[in-house]
Amino acid sequence: MRKLKLIWDFRGPNAQKTAQHHEIHLKEYIAIENLNLNITGVETLSEHHSTAFLVVDEDQMKPIRDALKPHRGQVYTES
Repeated sequence: MRKLKLIWDFRGPNAQKTAQHHEIHLKEYIAIENLNLNITGVETLSEHHSTAFLVVDEDQMKPIRDALKPHRGQVYTES
């Protein structure tokens, strides 16, 4: 099954801290909804652009996307 990475972008001088805080809320959502998801994270792309992300199975994507409204998504490949 293909995995998708749902991504939220944050920009500005507090982008990294905002992305880290958003990841906390993503983990809370996983716990509240009792989802079997365990890949979340934060990536710093530049001094003023960071992202928070959540990886989901493709068949789980639509309801999670509709509930959380990510800015974008992409196919997830493990490093």
